[in-house]
Amino acid sequence: MQQQINSSATPPPGCPAHGNVQLFGPEFGADPEQHYAHLRSLGPSAPVDIAPDVQVELVTSYDAALHILQNPASFVRDSRRWNALNENRVPADSPALPMMGYRPNALFSDGAAHARLRQAVTDSLASIDELQLVRQTQQSADYLISQFASDIRGQADLMADYAQPLPLLVFSNLFGCPPEIGDRVIAGISGIFEGTPGADLVLGGALGELIALKHRQPGDDVTTRLMQHSAGLTDEEVLHQLVTLLSGGTAPLAAAIGTSSALYLSGDWQAGLPVEDAVVQTLWNYAPIANYAAHYPTHDVELGGRILRANDPVVISFAAANTDPKLTEHREQLSGKAHLAFGAGPHACPAKDPAFMIAVTAVEALLNRLPDVEMRVRFQDLAWVPAPWSRSLMSVPIRFTARSAPQPAADGSADRQGFSPASASSAQHSAPAYRSAQSSAAPKAKSGLFSRFLAWTRGE
Repeated sequence: MQQQINSSATPPPGCPAHGNVQLFGPEFGADPEQHYAHLRSLGPSAPVDIAPDVQVELVTSYDAALHILQNPASFVRDSRRWNALNENRVPADSPALPMMGYRPNALFSDGAAHARLRQAVTDSLASIDELQLVRQTQQSADYLISQFASDIRGQADLMADYAQPLPLLVFSNLFGCPPEIGDRVIAGISGIFEGTPGADLVLGGALGELIALKHRQPGDDVTTRLMQHSAGLTDEEVLHQLVTLLSGGTAPLAAAIGTSSALYLSGDWQAGLPVEDAVVQTLWNYAPIANYAAHYPTHDVELGGRILRANDPVVISFAAANTDPKLTEHREQLSGKAHLAFGAGPHACPAKDPAFMIAVTAVEALLNRLPDVEMRVRFQDLAWVPAPWSRSLMSVPIRFTARSAPQPAADGSADRQGFSPASASSAQHSAPAYRSAQSSAAPKAKSGLFSRFLAWTRGE
């Protein structure tokens, strides 16, 4: 459980006595709540350094955050307005640029441009079959658990072995990736979050090939639906929407799955409460997207006695807003969905329902497949990633009774003895399309994660 810390005028550990609070580094990662508590003592918003030499105004008040998110007339998302960037005051190699720099997608657009792109994304996601999504998530869970369930030590890292790769497998399926392209999509998006040089080129190249493939071979997938939408997106626009869905979906989902699992397995969790409650509590207390959604005032705005200058970035702290003491006093009277983990207003996450379903299904699958799974350390002792953007556990060491990994059955489907069966018909339905696409792709010396997963679903 998250502990509320009394705010004071004293800067938190690791922050300079003079100057902005630093929202990065090991001190922040070790105790972000104390940093937020100090910032709240300064008002509904305060200046912080989101990265070295990059200042933003951070909103920590729930009411102020909601006001900004729901007021597109005064606060817009187009980061080409960013004063410091236009004045060359942002370091060219700043880690803030990949997160805040402009891209031609719905996230960084406003007005009619935003409405057009968002409608295409929303409509494409709305056609996802919920039952099929659950099956795909269960199937991905089956595969990943099969890879570590037979470890003779009965140990694994829940984050690296399960929570992080699972959304990547699900999204590659949703996008209709053939094996080789799916491997590179996963390598690219993983590399971007790990800071691997050239990872963005790998991802862009893979998605470009995917779009070219869908021109030749349309499918029942999100990529094809984006391309065929009445909004008439260009190939470049389709690519950038896919990048947004990947970056904005996979990492936060991994964080939600890992934290929810750890919370449910913790000694403080009340027995008998459903998995849904653990996911909801994670979204409230450990918002996977912690500090993001930079807005740019269209004019000088007064907020809590401070002047927010036009075109200076105002970043929403979803983590701090959700745990605002003024809110927690009456939070139980609010809807369980009143948290801001998925944002609010015109830029709220368009995939919040599928994301919640994936997270719940992933945690349930883990508990069903490994009924005696438990953590090897206390929840309170787990370490968090020391970055401002996300609230994600670095690792979750678990132990369980080792069991034999499922073996391919004679009919070519996967024999998941000891595991809840995924949809064999779904795997068989998908296999011909994947095989066809694979035959036209360049040979690959070593199969990647997605190729191995698809081969496993076919019992190969």
